[in-house]
Amino acid sequence: MVFQKPPDGGWGWVIVVVSFFAQFLCYGSPLAVGVLYLEWLDAFGEGKGKTAWVGSLANGIGLLASPVCSICVSSFGARPVAIFSGFMVAGGLMMSSFAPNIYFLYVSYGIVVGLGCGLLYTATVTITCQYFDKRRGLALGLISTGSSVGLFIYAALQRELIELYGLDGCLLIVGALSLNILACGSLMRPLESSSSPPPEKMCVDKVPDQYFVYREKEKTIEENISILEKGYIDEKCVNNVPDCKQDNILNKNVLSSINVNEKDTYKKKVVEQTNFCKQLAKRKWQLYLTYWKETMVLFKNKVFSALFVAILLFDIGGFPPSLLMEDVARSANISEDDYYMPLISIIGIMTTVGKLILGILADFKWVNTLYLYVTTLLMTGVALFAIPFAKSYLTLAMLSGILGFLTGNWSIFPYVTTKTVGIEKLTHAYGILMFFAGLGNSLGPPVVGWFYDWTQEYDSAFYFSGFCVLLGGFLLLLAVLPCWNACTNQSSKLPPNTYSYKVASNA
Repeated sequence: MVFQKPPDGGWGWVIVVVSFFAQFLCYGSPLAVGVLYLEWLDAFGEGKGKTAWVGSLANGIGLLASPVCSICVSSFGARPVAIFSGFMVAGGLMMSSFAPNIYFLYVSYGIVVGLGCGLLYTATVTITCQYFDKRRGLALGLISTGSSVGLFIYAALQRELIELYGLDGCLLIVGALSLNILACGSLMRPLESSSSPPPEKMCVDKVPDQYFVYREKEKTIEENISILEKGYIDEKCVNNVPDCKQDNILNKNVLSSINVNEKDTYKKKVVEQTNFCKQLAKRKWQLYLTYWKETMVLFKNKVFSALFVAILLFDIGGFPPSLLMEDVARSANISEDDYYMPLISIIGIMTTVGKLILGILADFKWVNTLYLYVTTLLMTGVALFAIPFAKSYLTLAMLSGILGFLTGNWSIFPYVTTKTVGIEKLTHAYGILMFFAGLGNSLGPPVVGWFYDWTQEYDSAFYFSGFCVLLGGFLLLLAVLPCWNACTNQSSKLPPNTYSYKVASNA
């Protein structure tokens, strides 16, 4: 389907507003799960690595299922998927209030809420990219700040609700608030295609040709049966013999011929239906092979391959602070009286600032978004190495702000992906990259929690996290350096189906 030229405004700004609020309502609780994490530690008495799986699943499972989410958005559209995700998020949060143990939370909060978040995120990013071209960086930056604002507000909101109504009451109220996603999703009007044939013609065109062959043959068989019956009636009128035995014999002969013909008809129908199923399975198999061929073509692009490694390592090391920073402060014996603001809230508000500023920078012609993304990765690695040296609330707050700002690079990641593979392959490529991001999100916090369970301190865990992020940043930088790119100039001569990022071009 070929869409109209992106309007870069108009109803697109409505899409930005509703996408902002949808991400705010959807991601507020999962991103601020650090507040709930402390309550679950006290309520169930499990280890930190085991309890951290709840939050990591909620933030990672939706990204792991990104290929499936992308297929859902491509098949059904952004609006139905967004509405359905609202039911999943609200239902999962409400179910979590009745959790008898940590394993129930793995399903209700981790899987159900996580899948709902993944569906909504894919829907909002896809429809925003369809409505914007020149201002895509700004639009993506605006909608992605919804989750960061949600983190800032929900961190304080959930803490206050827990004090007033307990953990169960908090989850019920937050789940009820998530139902407003349904209203946001209903306003995501799809962008019409530029040349869409009439609905009747589209429906007919989608029917396989083999089905029409089968229908024609079936029609011919029915006509033969009608002719046979007519011939029998005429013959009876002509040969009006009073002899009942002759009439009975004639009836038996004709009926037996009809029965034989019906058996042949049934056999022919079975054969035609079998051929139809074979043709349909063959076409589905061809689509499946085409999907994997396109996937392999994407991985032939060295920048795309480096991107999936970088996003995997970034989420293994960069996500744990947003989940565990409150526990890091408690482990450092920092009194709650010294708190001016929850550390998670600081991460949330600075992520909002980072997404906006980085999104605006991505729209400048003199800024290469890929180099900008690499810079954020390297700086994040350095900040993670500094966490073990922070022993006061002020230093932890400063590091939380820096990490939050750098985490705002999520707003330019769809922009980088679009520039790498093109808008036509955005859904396909973005789903693959988000799968690896979800894998990193799911593994990062439990690994850090296990480090603490083994060593009873977070220092070695954050050294490991910083190393992962730095490694991903250096690998991506190596893939896009001009000296390395000069060795593979043949990529510019590849067929049209191959997608290569031109580092020298201005993003």
